[in-house]
Amino acid sequence: MATSRIRFYERVGLLKQVERQPNGYRSYPADAVLVLQLISAAQRAGFSLDELRVMLPDDEMHWDQAALLDTLRRKVQDIEALQGQLVQSRAQLLALVAQIEAKPEDMDCASNARRLMADMTPAPARSST
Repeated sequence: MATSRIRFYERVGLLKQVERQPNGYRSYPADAVLVLQLISAAQRAGFSLDELRVMLPDDEMHWDQAALLDTLRRKVQDIEALQGQLVQSRAQLLALVAQIEAKPEDMDCASNARRLMADMTPAPARSST
């Protein structure tokens, strides 16, 4: 892992800062490797740095299991909601592609664009009086 990334994680509070040795090098404890691996895995799973800051315990060996499980379950729910939104967006885009491809042969692109925009514009609500 790049040194700059390790220093960044120190600055944002995800990794405990360590003192420099007389030679200028930093000596990290063995559990720092575990924390770096956890950060990397959590980011791949979609956690933001702010979420990680809340999730990671002050002492990496003393996790609040209930809080961790709650956080992980919430992330799964977030992912499921995002999946639903992506399915809906995909369907809308495919419908738009189909409408564009259904352009009559004798219609120019500008007219087709107006036709599509008219189809996408909701009709005004009618008054019941």
